[in-house]
Amino acid sequence: MTDVKSIGTHEPGAGEAPGTGRKAARKPGAGRGLRLLGTGIGRLWLFALLMVLWEVVTRIANGSFFPPPSEIVAALHEIWFSGPASDLFLTEKAIEDFKPSFTNLFTGWAIAAVSGVLLGLVIGRSRFLGDLLDPLLQFLRAVPPPTMIPFLLVILDLDGPLQITTIAFGVVWPVLLNTIDGMHTVDRLQLETARVFGITGLTRLRRIILPAAAPKIFAGLRVSLGFALILMVISELIGQTSGIGAHLILAQQSFELAEMWAGIVLLGVLGCLFNMVFLLVERRVLGWHVGAKRLAD
Repeated sequence: MTDVKSIGTHEPGAGEAPGTGRKAARKPGAGRGLRLLGTGIGRLWLFALLMVLWEVVTRIANGSFFPPPSEIVAALHEIWFSGPASDLFLTEKAIEDFKPSFTNLFTGWAIAAVSGVLLGLVIGRSRFLGDLLDPLLQFLRAVPPPTMIPFLLVILDLDGPLQITTIAFGVVWPVLLNTIDGMHTVDRLQLETARVFGITGLTRLRRIILPAAAPKIFAGLRVSLGFALILMVISELIGQTSGIGAHLILAQQSFELAEMWAGIVLLGVLGCLFNMVFLLVERRVLGWHVGAKRLAD
């Protein structure tokens, strides 16, 4: 005789939702987010320890050239981030410094990115042209961009054009050379197959060549973005009254060392943020490439 109590009842087992008798659906996104959070916290402990040591050592030494982190953060907040909430807590000084610096940085980087990719596609498709121009490209790449500033001062205005040209000249080489290298990685079999099926011109470029060269191109763009930040500061150290680089040199000349270090910390934070945002974009655009690498491994 069947037990009445057992009819329509079921004890939820491991991994089952209570009262449903079915396995609860797991959310992989939540687990991945927790793992990323744990990894981030695990990586920050060394940074936090170094900050504490820096604070203690500088307080004990009481040296004027190395202010403690607490004073640097206070100066950073007062100079750039103590504004009203309606302005995203940015001060007038922040708007005065960030606007020209970011305009010069991203304009120069964009010019270098577009010109580097276009020239790289042209040069990379022709072995003869690549061999012909390689000595010239290697020579120009070896020229330190800051050494061009005295020449650019003669022919360009001291304001935006000088900074933009310096940045564009300095950061175009990683993009250009990586694009050329990426063009050389295109599978010849794919090109021949496309030719047999009549896929030529822009269609071949969009469907075969650019996807194959994209990982190299994005690597060059990411490296060039870091160089652009460095050249932005260097180009603003000469004859400028606004900009993050100009703030650094003015603070150093007036012996406001906490403000000078605040500018250095700000540049480090900006570099990390730019790199993180670019990596997110890169993973979004090249998601297929990351998946293919995982399958290959």
